[in-house]
Amino acid sequence: MRNRLAPFLPALLRRRVAPDWNPKPVVAVVRLSGVIGPSQPLRGGLNLAAVAPALEAAFSMKNAKAVALLINSPGGSPVQSSLIYKRIRALATEKNLPVYAFAEDVAASGGYMIACAADEIYADESSILGSIGVVSAGFGFTGLIEKLGIERRVHTAGESKAMLDPFQPERPEEVARLEALQRDVHDYFKRLVREARGERLKADDPAIFSGEFWAGEGAVARGLADGLGDVRGKMRELFGPDVKLRLISPRTPWYRPGAGGGLGGTELSGGFFDRLGTGFAAQLADGLISAIERRSLWSRFVL
Repeated sequence: MRNRLAPFLPALLRRRVAPDWNPKPVVAVVRLSGVIGPSQPLRGGLNLAAVAPALEAAFSMKNAKAVALLINSPGGSPVQSSLIYKRIRALATEKNLPVYAFAEDVAASGGYMIACAADEIYADESSILGSIGVVSAGFGFTGLIEKLGIERRVHTAGESKAMLDPFQPERPEEVARLEALQRDVHDYFKRLVREARGERLKADDPAIFSGEFWAGEGAVARGLADGLGDVRGKMRELFGPDVKLRLISPRTPWYRPGAGGGLGGTELSGGFFDRLGTGFAAQLADGLISAIERRSLWSRFVL
């Protein structure tokens, strides 16, 4: 067999290394979806630990011409939003790859912060973008525990250790301290958006940093997005009709909603089953409260 192929080997080799041969362009696609924050036992969270492997894989993909981010998040933790933003920018610089963000239902608050890691942002006409602000919400139970005849006892070392305790009346000085912290985080958010969007941002519109949000065309008009479009159409426009979109998704443990096939992930042995002890009920209750908070975040944007 070897001797029979020998006369054809030079031609075959020339074909393999032909100068006009060009592989089809590839764009790595990463979906970033959900409320930004820590993972719960029965519900995932969008955080750096969860998405870092997918981001690393996307920016390391062979023959990749760009990385596209599909963002669908109402926000959440400002810290995790910032960490994801910084990791995307670091990888984009290291790999010298352009990044494009595509807002789906919503890219608001921390979700919009992550979108700012892209060189360009695109949205659907009905996408919601913006909400550049900081919010802190909770409940006060002082009237309830009085009706129930419950006495609240708190002992601290440090006069501010029990600040904003929901079982005690609000104090003006504690509220002022919280507002000062919110201003610091808000200032960082505004600075990040200004640096990311540059001259594209309509700096003379004070509503941009008020926490207000807009649908696609309104976001484009204010410079929060670069245009309307979807990932397939825009990537074909930029890299040609033969471009291949390669979706890279973070692995989801089998016991969480939306899990894919297989038992992939590292949370099985040391995570879920370890929580089935005496503390599991408490964690489950905490997860239910967290689910309500997540639902309230989505509902702000009529979703």
